[in-house]
Amino acid sequence: MRAKAIAIFSALLLSLSLTWTMPAAAEPPYAKWGRLAMQQTMQTYPQAKIVDYLHVGRKTKTPTTSEETFKLLLQEGNRVWALLVHIEFETKTEKVIAIRFEETR
Repeated sequence: MRAKAIAIFSALLLSLSLTWTMPAAAEPPYAKWGRLAMQQTMQTYPQAKIVDYLHVGRKTKTPTTSEETFKLLLQEGNRVWALLVHIEFETKTEKVIAIRFEETR
């Protein structure tokens, strides 16, 4: 019985030490672009509320530029629609080149 209690206690200590030493969840690499997409959407559609958010993905546009795409679900009164936000930027410097909005279903 004593050996079983020691084994349980050891397992508990091991799990606690792993929990304490594990780093906090890191922010995904697209988070910066998601915040920008939402900020620009709120400026362009000031009366609408953003009710949902999805990172669609990143694609390489040219050898030096990339594009992050987000799909936001907006609501204004009874109207609900989806909006694709495309953020094109220089891959190395992350300088924004263009932000395009595309209303979709």
